[in-house]
Amino acid sequence: MASKKKSSAPKGPICGNCLIPEDGSVARKLSACARCGLVAYCSRDCQKAHWKANHKQHCIRKADRTPGHQNPAGAQAPDSSSMVTMDEECAICLDKLAVSSAYPLPCKHLFHVFCVEELRQYGVQQACPLCRSPLQPGPVEAAAEATRVLVKISQQVRRGRFTWSTLPAWAKREMEISITGFRIGAGAGLAHAQVRLGMSYVKGRGVAQNGKEAVRWYRMAAKQGHVQAQYCLGDMFKEGNGVKQNSKEAVRWYKNAAEQGHALAQYCLGEMFNEGDGVKQNSKEAVRWYKNAAEQGHVQAQFSLGDMFERGRGVAQSYTKAIRWFRKAAEQGHTEAQFYMGYTISTDTDEDDAAAMRWLRKAAEQGHVDAQYHLDEMLEKCSKETQN
Repeated sequence: MASKKKSSAPKGPICGNCLIPEDGSVARKLSACARCGLVAYCSRDCQKAHWKANHKQHCIRKADRTPGHQNPAGAQAPDSSSMVTMDEECAICLDKLAVSSAYPLPCKHLFHVFCVEELRQYGVQQACPLCRSPLQPGPVEAAAEATRVLVKISQQVRRGRFTWSTLPAWAKREMEISITGFRIGAGAGLAHAQVRLGMSYVKGRGVAQNGKEAVRWYRMAAKQGHVQAQYCLGDMFKEGNGVKQNSKEAVRWYKNAAEQGHALAQYCLGEMFNEGDGVKQNSKEAVRWYKNAAEQGHVQAQFSLGDMFERGRGVAQSYTKAIRWFRKAAEQGHTEAQFYMGYTISTDTDEDDAAAMRWLRKAAEQGHVDAQYHLDEMLEKCSKETQN
């Protein structure tokens, strides 16, 4: 008798939708499908998504798999290819199919989920090994298609065709496809798909808003070193969204992302040091991180750096350098920086009043009250000088 191959399938159950195994990365136990008992899920969202995607048409009742089961009179006997018993072996690795790690293909043949992925690695991309029916897309392809669909819907929203809260029926169906694709990619360990899935839960796009689920997926990607995931996880801890508020943890994840050059994380870390939030207050460290972000063009960091130079906090006071950074922020449309430029030019520099009024007018047009007041004063002063 031929010896069996050693299986690469995990011993524990695996979510049939996102492919996450039941281990330390999943806080709760997986629950098997009540109808077939073959496929397990890590959450109700995963169960709903998988049911809509393909499980509904392939779900076989336990009674229909029982040997000797008699169908009601006139009922059609189930297809022999879908009569899977719990003693059946995976046709790829020849090991028994674990209840929760069985992977139903569209043709109804069952394999271990990781055995199917191994087939793709060896170039068997298109068909079931037994009947040659088409396989579902692999995680990379599924995540790529999910991104394409999300970009398409996002473009429609930006163009004003509809809003995220008023998606038409076809767009909702497309978003379901997108979420399913991200789940497949995220479950296979693709960090960018995990981040996208986390963002979907934060914003409630394609799924119900759920901070805990967002944190779960962000954490998986962040542990892989994904810089955007690290920044997002820092935000979740800072805001207490889906996790207990913890400024120290926020600092830790902001710093991980900041050290990889993430400008927004650098600015946020500067804010934490400036305010002494989650870390000992340190103006020099605040200036350091503000500067790193400002040099990448982060507008709020440029304004904050200008403010530090103007006040002489964490750095030698310098109105020249303050004006330099205020100007960079003002040129990007920062309202407060535009006001500071106008006010400072009118009081502390040799530039003419026309330059001061130009910046004050820009800020005033954006509703800045102090800018409106000082602009009126300057216009009135110019009017009196003209009359004289």
